[in-house]
Amino acid sequence: MNRINFIKFLTAITCYLFVSLAGFSQSRSTHPIQVLVSPDKPDWTYEPNQEATFRIQVLQHQVPLSDIEINYAVGPEKMPPTDQGKLKLKNGSGIIKGKLSAPGFLRCEANVSINGNTYRGVATAGYAPLDIQPTQKLPDDFQDFWNTAKTNAAKIPMDAKLTLLPERCTETVDVFQVNIQNAMVGNRLYGILAKPKKEGRYPAVLSVPGAGVRPYAGIIDLAEKGIITLQIGIHGIPVTYEAGLYTDLGSGALRGYPFFNLDNRDSYYYNKVYLGCVRAVDFLHSLSDFDKDNLLVWGGSQGGALAIITASLDDRIKGLVSIYPALSDVTGYLHHRAGGWPHMFNAANAPQMATEDKIKVSAYYDVVNFARNLKVPGFYTWGYNDDTCPPTSYYAAYNVIDAPKELYLVQETGHWTYPEQQQQIKEWILKQLGKHF
Repeated sequence: MNRINFIKFLTAITCYLFVSLAGFSQSRSTHPIQVLVSPDKPDWTYEPNQEATFRIQVLQHQVPLSDIEINYAVGPEKMPPTDQGKLKLKNGSGIIKGKLSAPGFLRCEANVSINGNTYRGVATAGYAPLDIQPTQKLPDDFQDFWNTAKTNAAKIPMDAKLTLLPERCTETVDVFQVNIQNAMVGNRLYGILAKPKKEGRYPAVLSVPGAGVRPYAGIIDLAEKGIITLQIGIHGIPVTYEAGLYTDLGSGALRGYPFFNLDNRDSYYYNKVYLGCVRAVDFLHSLSDFDKDNLLVWGGSQGGALAIITASLDDRIKGLVSIYPALSDVTGYLHHRAGGWPHMFNAANAPQMATEDKIKVSAYYDVVNFARNLKVPGFYTWGYNDDTCPPTSYYAAYNVIDAPKELYLVQETGHWTYPEQQQQIKEWILKQLGKHF
């Protein structure tokens, strides 16, 4: 692959994995002042009851500042701090210590106010993360529930409608908006299909979305390499309108959608979403130019969850890429530890959300319980500093996976990825699909 195509590919991967660049930590500062929090172990990983030492520095123009006061807090991620206060940095640095007695993550945060602006740094020590076990329970009828739901959804005609998008087509790729019927009559699923124009049979990749409401561009660069791509939305609305419409929906009618109908397992918002991912697989298998053998699914955050869920629900998926999956071990907060996004049972939401019915329904939609049933290889990547999807939650899911799995850990990343992670994803996808460029 030449350099230009390689860069284009990495750009596409960045966009279409929906890897948020929000939550920059000290490793990606966009300001002249940086707050550095550094654990004393290079791999950031400790054994229970082992003390972690965090060195704190404040840099201005990359030079440490002395005799400056910072605020700090240290404790289990997403939980009230076990130690907090102020610390004056002597000779340009200061030390904060802490430890955990059980598997989990200990987060040290520091912030400083300079000229009316506040700057933050964070580092998170992992304590035996591969020993973290889920708090979420597996319902006795979990498989029966989803088998019945899939059987009923399969009876709904697909009624596929394709609209060519000439302005997005290239010399070698045709691009369409796809409009198919989902889990019930009248419920639609939209996405962008990109496929090679040249006659042949090709492998396919299904891209499942991160959280939010947005339009989609399609994964055209991959299609130019001989891979059929389908990038789907989940909200039952066309994905080619102006961005402002989706902003309005996200702030209005679809605001808080992960909480909708959580007290009813048949009508919870994600019911049609999970079944829609299976319907997207149905659609790909209906294409005459799909080779019917090589199909991967990938996504980040909410999409990381959907990648695991889709591969668990549908054995036509042959592999998955999951980046910091959301919706993992959401009941963690009910057991005094971090739970997964969307944090429906945290201290702020628990008074309204932590009812018996909602807790029970959450078990049918938690990534943990889908991860238990995975049979296909997976590539996983994340870091320890994630504020959006706490590592405690996704390790709870990762640790119950019995299928082949490969973890590319980059400790300092939060809810974003480095180009090196994107390159590893690309190489894994191409290897799984048997493509060589």
